[in-house]
Amino acid sequence: MNAQDDGTAGSRGEQIGTAERDAARRRLLEQAEAERIPVEDITRAVPDRRWRRDR
Repeated sequence: MNAQDDGTAGSRGEQIGTAERDAARRRLLEQAEAERIPVEDITRAVPDRRWRRDR
């Protein structure tokens, strides 16, 4: 009739798990944003020099 009856033991573990997942999600999003390449850089045409070798 203590912590287990009112559900605080299980919910405390769930709260910790949720907080850890949220922190991990924030870290991943921050890392992805830091490594993000702007669209302008990846859509720019780059000449393919392999065609010049055959000529």
